Amino acid sequence: MRITFSKTVALLFACLLSISRAQAIEIIIDKGVEDPIPVAIVPFGWSQSANLPPTDIAEVIKSDLIRSGRFSTMSEKDLPQKPTDFKSVNFRDWRLLGMENLVVGQVNLAADGTYEITFRLIDVYKGKQIAGFRIPSNSKQLRKTAHEISDIIYEKLIGIRGAFATRIVYVTLNKKPDGTKRYALQVADADGYNPKVLLESGEPLLSPAWSPDGRQIAYVSFEGKNSAIYIQDVQTGKRQMVASNQGINSAPSWSPDGKRLALTLSKDGNPEIYILHLATKSLTRITNNAAIDTEPSWSSNGKRLAFTSDRGGSPQIYEVSVNDGRTKRVSFNGAYNAGPVYSPDDSSIAVVHGNSGVYKIGLLDLSSGQVTTLTDSRMDESPSFSPNGHMIIYTTTGASGTALAAISVDGTVHQRLALQNGEVREPVWGPFLNR
Repeated sequence: MRITFSKTVALLFACLLSISRAQAIEIIIDKGVEDPIPVAIVPFGWSQSANLPPTDIAEVIKSDLIRSGRFSTMSEKDLPQKPTDFKSVNFRDWRLLGMENLVVGQVNLAADGTYEITFRLIDVYKGKQIAGFRIPSNSKQLRKTAHEISDIIYEKLIGIRGAFATRIVYVTLNKKPDGTKRYALQVADADGYNPKVLLESGEPLLSPAWSPDGRQIAYVSFEGKNSAIYIQDVQTGKRQMVASNQGINSAPSWSPDGKRLALTLSKDGNPEIYILHLATKSLTRITNNAAIDTEPSWSSNGKRLAFTSDRGGSPQIYEVSVNDGRTKRVSFNGAYNAGPVYSPDDSSIAVVHGNSGVYKIGLLDLSSGQVTTLTDSRMDESPSFSPNGHMIIYTTTGASGTALAAISVDGTVHQRLALQNGEVREPVWGPFLNR
């Protein structure tokens, strides 16, 4: 039985992941779309004559758009001019270069130390502004503001809300020379910057899950030599234990309203799916089967749970109604399907799809029942959708160990997310943050 059907099995054997300090992730684009959208990002103007702004806004925007795999940009040395506002744009020069879109802007420092960022997205051939905003910020939020601008540009040119101003959570593992291991729960921006260690432990940490508002993370810890589920505040670090029953406590998943956790417990002798009501700490048992039922995932409307079960003889995906417990099998394509995660629109489920010892990330279409294989490695797991539903982050295992990767749901864009040292796994993409 493979490790993704795993989060239960791993708990039984108590092994996995770690880190001793925050480590940034480097994102490498392996594959992009064949006809990327041309866009030039001009260095933003700066209101001060001396020094430089704390963050290069234009460079962050450019990096965001490049790593999406859907845009082609110009190097600064090739820019025919460097306007900072609409009236300074010489459209003829840009049209001669075949540049379709242009981003210009300014960063202004106020007397009170706050910043105001103004930007314009321009259609070069029409000679018109597509979008323009004035956004207040501060020195600590400048990078986030740049990501928000990238999101606006992405939405205007692609038609889908961008997910650059979001975060990811993952577990890291560092092995010391003396053979000891250090595990860490870590949060970073979606581009790998601003990594923050939430928790370090000499015991395994597993199954992180974001709350719908992005303020809390539920996870499994073996700090007490037995599995327990905690909820931790991302900002303050304050945490509470919410499940520490005898046996397995695993695979927490937040309901869309943030009031419940679906989880796997074996307190009654067999791993089953339960719902924990956080306000009352009461439990509702959802499944009742002699097989192993684990890895629950909520549909976006909160009416269904997808989960992994071997009740049919091999790990497959099932759906159960939260209200009446009616259960049906939804995966039939392949000998192994596990680790289900609903897409934001509930039309599909990302799974680990396995055959003959090879495990890849697949997309299960709920209307047809067909699984489309997205990745081409031999050992991929832990899929998680971006909040706009366009990308899936996952872990892949190669000669150098376990690392993160991401792929678009149509398979056209592929990224590798390289940690400088140590291993990283079980990534989960966070929700949209409030605009």
